[in-house]
Amino acid sequence: MALKSLVLASGNPGKAREIRALLEPLGIHVVSQAELGISEAEEPHDTFLENALAKARHASRATGMPALADDSGLCVAALGGLPGVHSAYFAGREGGRELRDARNNAKLLASLASKTDRRAHYTCVMVLTRRAGDPEPMLAEGRWAGTIGTEPRGENGFGYDPLFNVTDRLHPEARTAAELPPEEKNRISHRGQALARLIERIRAET
Repeated sequence: MALKSLVLASGNPGKAREIRALLEPLGIHVVSQAELGISEAEEPHDTFLENALAKARHASRATGMPALADDSGLCVAALGGLPGVHSAYFAGREGGRELRDARNNAKLLASLASKTDRRAHYTCVMVLTRRAGDPEPMLAEGRWAGTIGTEPRGENGFGYDPLFNVTDRLHPEARTAAELPPEEKNRISHRGQALARLIERIRAET
């Protein structure tokens, strides 16, 4: 499959920035469904995979183009895996994205106020459909482990990034995902991992 362009099945500008930064250097033009006036698909399912597939098929059907979708979320150990697939609307659907992010972060902190276990991970499942009825969509998954901080820090990223603390061998001090330079986050994040695995599959088919 010589993939030259695709529609991104998301209206999230943060996701669009991250995915464009990783795909466009490969000569793959990315247009978001929001730019084409396509509404977001329903996400009624209980798993990241089912929701990602529903979004990809919806965008492919509406455009006739290959479509890339991801479903991702934050899973917190002390909350039994919540907010999980409900991460984007953990504190309700009212308001714009920035307002929802702020409410979600406030609810997460309140939910963990009495907890000592702050372990969490981001999960991302990516699906690429060559067409709406693609019987063998490409799948890839990424997982990024960290802990939840006690207050937001950092100006980059989106969603729960200001609360999501990460460490690595070169940076043993905790930094939030929102404190990471975008290129570093794209390399190590759940979405970056999943997309790197998907790119390997795309290259194998071309």
